[in-house]
Amino acid sequence: MRISLAKRSRQVLAGGLGAALIAAGIGAYAGRYELKEEWLKHQWVGRHYNAAVMEKALMIAGGNPSEMQNESKEAFTIADEFEQARTAPGIVAPGAYSSAFGQLGALPHTAGTWHEVTKVPYDADDARYRDWYSNSSGGAGYVTGRITGLAADNANHVYAAGANGGVWRSSTGGGSWTPLSDSLPSLSGGDLQLAGDGSLWYATGEANTGGTSYVGSGVYRLANPTTGKFAPSDRVGGKELESTTIGRLRWGGGQVFAATNRGVWYHDASTNAGPWKVAFYPNPDYMPQIKDDAGNVLVPAGSQTGGATNAAYKNIVNDIAIDPKNPKHVIAAIGWRSGDTYNGFYETNDYTAGPSSWKRLNVVLGGISNSTDVGYTTFAFSKSGDRLYAMVQQPSKINGSTSLAGIFVSKTGSPSGPWNKIADPQILHNSGSALDRKGYAVGVQAWYNQFLTVDPANADHVWAGLEEVFETTDAGSHWAAVAPYWNFGFPCWNIDDAKNTCPTAPHSDQHSVAVGTSGGKPMVFIGNDGGIYTRPVNGQVNANKNGTDWKSLTADGTMDALQYYSVSVGKDTKNGGVVVSGGLQDNGVSNLFGVKPDGTNGDTKMGSNFGGDGGDGAADPANGCNQLQEYTALAVKITNNCALNKGALSEADASSWSLDPGDPNPRFIAPIAVDSANSNGFIAGGQYVYTSTKGWGMRSASEWNKAFDLGAGHSATAVAMRGGTGYVSWCGPCNNAGFARGLATNAGGTWHQVTLPSDFPNRYLAGVGIDPANGQHAYVAVNGFSRRFTEGPGAGVGHVYETKDGGATWSDISANLPDIPTSAVKQLANGALVVGSDLATFYRAPGATNWQVLGTGLPTTTVMDLESGPDGNIYAATHGRGIWSITPPA
Repeated sequence: MRISLAKRSRQVLAGGLGAALIAAGIGAYAGRYELKEEWLKHQWVGRHYNAAVMEKALMIAGGNPSEMQNESKEAFTIADEFEQARTAPGIVAPGAYSSAFGQLGALPHTAGTWHEVTKVPYDADDARYRDWYSNSSGGAGYVTGRITGLAADNANHVYAAGANGGVWRSSTGGGSWTPLSDSLPSLSGGDLQLAGDGSLWYATGEANTGGTSYVGSGVYRLANPTTGKFAPSDRVGGKELESTTIGRLRWGGGQVFAATNRGVWYHDASTNAGPWKVAFYPNPDYMPQIKDDAGNVLVPAGSQTGGATNAAYKNIVNDIAIDPKNPKHVIAAIGWRSGDTYNGFYETNDYTAGPSSWKRLNVVLGGISNSTDVGYTTFAFSKSGDRLYAMVQQPSKINGSTSLAGIFVSKTGSPSGPWNKIADPQILHNSGSALDRKGYAVGVQAWYNQFLTVDPANADHVWAGLEEVFETTDAGSHWAAVAPYWNFGFPCWNIDDAKNTCPTAPHSDQHSVAVGTSGGKPMVFIGNDGGIYTRPVNGQVNANKNGTDWKSLTADGTMDALQYYSVSVGKDTKNGGVVVSGGLQDNGVSNLFGVKPDGTNGDTKMGSNFGGDGGDGAADPANGCNQLQEYTALAVKITNNCALNKGALSEADASSWSLDPGDPNPRFIAPIAVDSANSNGFIAGGQYVYTSTKGWGMRSASEWNKAFDLGAGHSATAVAMRGGTGYVSWCGPCNNAGFARGLATNAGGTWHQVTLPSDFPNRYLAGVGIDPANGQHAYVAVNGFSRRFTEGPGAGVGHVYETKDGGATWSDISANLPDIPTSAVKQLANGALVVGSDLATFYRAPGATNWQVLGTGLPTTTVMDLESGPDGNIYAATHGRGIWSITPPA
């Protein structure tokens, strides 16, 4: 979750941001450099660019609004907002993915092949984009999407699992990536491990609670990973682990253990046959009924499953440690990041004896006086098992400047301890971190990003991943911030690349790590929100203890694991073809010129014209460099030249302007759109509906018209407009407790709430679309069953609804659509309908009632947004496999 430096000062004299960062409470470079006056007016407020939005986020989170320099609160609020929405009104039943995938496979396909538009290198430091709202020059270099699992062998093979992009293989130590799991029903990566026999194990269902995770379809084992690819038949066990998230796979005593959000499970590691067995879950009342494929009940349904406010997290297991001396002795770190009565370390001396054999330990960790104050934890054994390390997050500090309790070691190798603290936030800060102890401190997102591993050749050599990567070679006596958050604030930084002497600073927010060999050298590989980086196991550091030899492994563009929320398309008036841009999770907004109808590109790489998280976006069909782009939470920016700027030193030099209306209750990804009949008409939604006819000359939020109040506590989820007639869907509350949704429109003349029929699904309304020829004719895409939004068991009631009279009456037109959550719906000029879902894009021909899968070649990942380009192509923004295009059937 990288911060957007929306109001970051630019360098005036050689060297960097020094004094400005001191003024913001960020660095230790006071008085070193003179900076522009306007930056000193602003404080660095975490990810958000203005204090009003941050204050709103803090109040929602229950924090102190005066503490506005803390990204943790904002990120924590965002995650809560998304996970609450995903799990209401219950949790997803095992078998949902198998059923949906089976239905999907039975549908016919239309003619046509999808083209991968964004299969080009993405340079986060592209020198063309040094505008005021860009993070270009921060040092991340070439990036892709979040990498949640890594594995590497000693023969140049590297394997990576994307957050929602599946498994990839490189046979060259990184680069020339090949996807391995595109035939599976879930591309959501939980963990990736090479077993002792050389097989590759892929646990689906990302366990991160950062806001954009999806449940999975179980665990898969690939016997020949150097040459083979995963198939559905590679699943270990049956459907027992469907619809779960899996954070860790661990081995011991011939068994493989899975740490899931539904407890600890285990399976014979030598075979795929037979069901998984449950070892432990602390809160039986919050478990769904789980059966094996033969129908035998493995877990009875708990009394609080359906509709429970936090049912999905009452049994979350963060990690497992198996005693090398006694593999029946197992310890598990169990607990919710925000704290609960069941949090703590649990152990059993015989896991085969069932849940009753587990007891909670009275863990003694420095700074933690209550064993329930143990949150998200990662374990790491040394190769011999005589040393055990643990990184521990502390729930009671979730609203502080950091929630990291520390890094601990058990020098006996016993999971029961005694545990000695070898690092805390201050120690790590002093090791060359780019973060500050008072405001945005080391470990501020310890609930979201963690990895921990030990050098197989040296039990004292440890790598720890938080927002940054830290390394010790002496068991914690000394640490080095080998991968700082970014280079901003360091004396080596300069906005002019010719004067910038900083090394590569891998993207922030670390999630996975592996040690292997490349080119005959031992290498460490890290996975984070920006992709994969590597350096030698015994790498070099500069005077600030930052690594000088990091290399991005996605520079060739062959791995497209980018997580888009949106896609925008408009004509490229200079290069021909179209400009394709899109908002990304933690990778800003990407921009690509000269895209041709066959999917080929006129540009050799993408650049990032806006930093931080990208959100929703829209472009002028007649000029793709006229763009509206969102930083999140309705922080809308406008540009008329794609934000091309080689160095804006002040807002006066900027090529983009803020249109943020300061809405009191926007969604994290708040919707914005351009009127499909008049590109000078805009619509956006938070608690209020905002419209404008000022067009691409807008320069101020004051030019919005506050058209309608959706109601206190309500937040817009989707918007569309045609000829001034708009539709806005909303939710509120958006979580399990009291979940509500609705729709507003001005069809008929004035804005009003639509009365939805009693049989309309009480689920998240994720997309709205309007007939290009008739504003009274509209559609709603209804989400469901995935962890992405709101539905639990019983999600199969309708996914696409239609009105022909401005919302007065509605018809379910789902017909033969599989029970797959949908996020976007578009009607084409010829009357055909296109729908984006969690597993595919569907097409309904003009005059038809049944649906087909649109084309071939699109990976089975989540389609978040669909746009019809001025070139006649359909563009799909996937949340894990980039942007794709296809020419629809005639």
